[in-house]
Amino acid sequence: RALPPHTVFAERLLAVLSGERPVHWMLGHTVGEAYEQLVRIAPGTPLRSLGPRPVLRRCSVQVDEDRSAVEAFASIATGPRVRAMAFRLERGEDLRWRCAAVELDGLGIPPRPAAPLAPRSA
Repeated sequence: RALPPHTVFAERLLAVLSGERPVHWMLGHTVGEAYEQLVRIAPGTPLRSLGPRPVLRRCSVQVDEDRSAVEAFASIATGPRVRAMAFRLERGEDLRWRCAAVELDGLGIPPRPAAPLAPRSA
């Protein structure tokens, strides 16, 4: 039996954020800012556990009215600690689901570096 897309993506994100898989494993599975978010947070392996491998405990979704996007939230056991992860999936014209945003409990996603301001003309 195939797993629902939100569970598949939760497992994929867990693998990247625990250091089990490299960030580029998510290329083609992300859209918009999601890949850049992963590039910024994955090197710190925020879901790595000093004990047993982190595991997905639960994953639930809220579906948009037109069923073109879902907001998912997951609980992840990292040793004795339980962590939270939220992400958004969007369905493309090709009917494939792709991750559009990722957030982790208490970490906050580091902001994208600001572009330098253009000098003002007098």
